[in-house]
Amino acid sequence: MGLFEFIISLVALVLGTVTFWIIILRKDRRRKHSEPESHYQLSELGSMAESMRDRIDILESILDAEVPDWREQNEPGGK
Repeated sequence: MGLFEFIISLVALVLGTVTFWIIILRKDRRRKHSEPESHYQLSELGSMAESMRDRIDILESILDAEVPDWREQNEPGGK
């Protein structure tokens, strides 16, 4: 009976260890896959913000040329 109990203990230990490592590796993979995706979204948002800033600058320069006092008319608390 001693050998049988040893084999069962060994199998249980090996299966427990393998299960533990599988769980750890799956969590690590999920973390690695989510990081580049979020980084890509942040860089995309940054480029979109830069593009919007350029467009706003262009629109403000057009307004400055055509309606010189538009800033004073549209200030909060102004008019």
